Amino acid sequence: MARRKMKHELISNESKRKVSFKKRKGGLLKKMNELTTLCGVMGCAIIYSTFDNRPEIWPSLPMLTRVLDKFIESPEEERERYTMNQKTFLGRHISWSSNALEREKKKNRGLEIQLTLNECLAGKSMQDLTCLEDMKELQLLLEENIKCFTDKIETMDLNYENENKK
Repeated sequence: MARRKMKHELISNESKRKVSFKKRKGGLLKKMNELTTLCGVMGCAIIYSTFDNRPEIWPSLPMLTRVLDKFIESPEEERERYTMNQKTFLGRHISWSSNALEREKKKNRGLEIQLTLNECLAGKSMQDLTCLEDMKELQLLLEENIKCFTDKIETMDLNYENENKK
């Protein structure tokens, strides 16, 4: 049975929030333990909570110190490659989303031109095409289709000639 999708927002009931925090914290620390053990990597976690006076440090303070020292001793360019502030993250996400949007716009435009071509071939009037850009795109699409048909015909002719020679 699949789990229901859960909204990620602050749990308003404080007792439920505390129970959820303890369960999820346990799961997080378990995953951290699995990651460090199975993959042989160094890792640490610092968890601040409104429910505890002191932060929880996993696995231990000496291990935390070693991991942070290793991070601080690494070259600055290497550190920055693996860290990201919110502004950088959002900038990358916006850039990726903008590129995806442009790709979809181009795809939709191609589909619109293809639909227009199909409507014209079905006998619909071409008077709706008043824009020069639309006409040029339609011309390019027609030329591509003609080239495709020409190539296919040439291939079929070669296959037919080869079969007749045998």
